[in-house]
Amino acid sequence: MIKFILNDLNITTDLPPTTVLLDFIRKEKMLTGTKEGCREGDCGACTILLGELVKGTVKYKSVNSCLMPLGDVNGKHVVTVEGINQKDLSPVQAAMVDEGGTQCGFCTPGFVVSMTGYFLNNSNLNPYDAIESLGGNVCRCTGYAGIKRAAADSISIFENGKPDVRNHLENLISLKFIPNYFHEIRKRLEEISVDERSIDQKSSVVISGGTDLYVQRWESLVRGKGNLISQDKKLTGISRTGKQINIGSATTIEEIKSSKLLQKYFPQWNNYLSLFGSLPIRNRATIGGNIVNASPIGDMVNIFLALDSTVHLKDGKKRRSILLKNFYKGYKSLEKKKNEIVEKISFQIPSKNSFLNFEKISKRTYLDIASVNSSIYIELKLGKITTIHISAGGVAPIPMYLTNTCSYLRNKTIDTETIKYAAAISSNEISPISDARGSAEYKRLLLRQLLYAHFIKLFPQLVDPEKLL
Repeated sequence: MIKFILNDLNITTDLPPTTVLLDFIRKEKMLTGTKEGCREGDCGACTILLGELVKGTVKYKSVNSCLMPLGDVNGKHVVTVEGINQKDLSPVQAAMVDEGGTQCGFCTPGFVVSMTGYFLNNSNLNPYDAIESLGGNVCRCTGYAGIKRAAADSISIFENGKPDVRNHLENLISLKFIPNYFHEIRKRLEEISVDERSIDQKSSVVISGGTDLYVQRWESLVRGKGNLISQDKKLTGISRTGKQINIGSATTIEEIKSSKLLQKYFPQWNNYLSLFGSLPIRNRATIGGNIVNASPIGDMVNIFLALDSTVHLKDGKKRRSILLKNFYKGYKSLEKKKNEIVEKISFQIPSKNSFLNFEKISKRTYLDIASVNSSIYIELKLGKITTIHISAGGVAPIPMYLTNTCSYLRNKTIDTETIKYAAAISSNEISPISDARGSAEYKRLLLRQLLYAHFIKLFPQLVDPEKLL
């Protein structure tokens, strides 16, 4: 049985855990304010808030209900736009109307839900962060100027009206940003009896995030039999052990993006991962799911290949490890046994004389799949490359580790001619195909340019861009 709170109602259902949450909301509970748009996690019309108890506090995040299995709301609070509605419009809803932020209205519930989620999660407010929280919500007819004004207006209403700076939730309720029932959600979640018994993997559908699975295979997942393993709390978290950083396989991309530990070692980390999907997608997608999905253009795999990461697998009490660069045997073919799951991924803490860079070419800067992407990690000593790892995506059936290119560059000094020759070697390692994202020749050119970009960006004093071309 799945038990959760839907807006103000306690729900118990024996529907299959692989049921799509959006279908349950609209078809079972007739809460049609949550819209079905693209059903791919792109438009944001189906956005809901998912609240979970974390150390005694309810933390909310925006997610796409069209890509979420019902089993993953077990023991949590699901908030649709109806769960925000009160006798009068909330300040967020009123601002959207007053500033002309809604026209046909189809996308409006998603914007309202995401913006309300921003207020629930943040007490230090500013318009830039509020607008960032709307990433993944698309409006086709209104334009975004009115929506941005609505975000700024909502912040002003809150800042000018809050009576008690010590209790953020009470402030939101008193100013009608959220209904009164939010008072009791923490206590009610604590009272829900959630079945956390381990599930037999041999008879289960294993889903970690599902942000691509529920696009590609949602019908077969819904019709499939068996239980569901997803978002195992034992497989989450980012930690340091000695000289190694460990990331649990169920850790979300947003958690990885916002990790202070990773940002400490990689100053551009937050910027790199901002190119991965939207906030609702990053709130659900996991590193384990990204690795096992085996997309040749996966951004996260691309970065972790350059960090020479290790994949740790387990089957019950049996465990083994394999380098990520050896994990992919062919298109969607893995060096993984049927009953094994990815437990974590790990890599060595970078040295002080190290450099990391990630480059991605796509039709849009944000919220788009790469045509070609590439990452590089370099360590230098006395001007020579002592350690180097380069990855390339979109140029082969698997996420590529450029073995020959790295071998050539090792122990070399960095100069224009060396980089040109390395780019020529990389061209012989790849096997791109022509598809919707570009011709094979175009992708070869892109990879060359991305390799050049790595060195131009990291070592501008050593490489002459004009001579490279």
